[in-house]
Amino acid sequence: MRTLLIRHPKPDIDTGICYGRSDLGLAENAVERANALRALLPAGAAFYSSPLRRCLELARALHDAPMIDARLVEMDFGDWEMRRWDDIPRAEIDAWAADPVGYSPPGGESPLAMRARVATLLRELPGTAVLVAHGGVLRACAAELAGVANWHELHFEFGSASLIEDGRLVWTNRI
Repeated sequence: MRTLLIRHPKPDIDTGICYGRSDLGLAENAVERANALRALLPAGAAFYSSPLRRCLELARALHDAPMIDARLVEMDFGDWEMRRWDDIPRAEIDAWAADPVGYSPPGGESPLAMRARVATLLRELPGTAVLVAHGGVLRACAAELAGVANWHELHFEFGSASLIEDGRLVWTNRI
């Protein structure tokens, strides 16, 4: 099994704001990013994308007809969504820091719940696939497909590609 993970380019949003499921556009040109990534695409791969614009714009620049799957949407941050990180109550941030994969922001989902959602898609993937998605979703993919233990600590750069092959994270953050 071979899965190429592509994180969307930088979204058009100020720094310091919590966003997950918000449908943001891109701060850079998707076609330019696609041109930089195209050489990394495996031939004949099934091609999937989150339905959010920041992923879909890139996916459509890379592939004529990406399969859009809502299970690739970023984690739901609930009441934190579109708030400045500095405005989120300290007690809630501390609770998340104490349990970084199990804690759910008020009205949202935990990283573990997001991982379970993503896993349902991963079980359906053919032998070779490309996923254009979000940082949290790609961390969940690394946990499910490559057994990465500290998956919540992984970082995927905006607009980068990473490869999982035969249960192993081969490389990350190629641009």
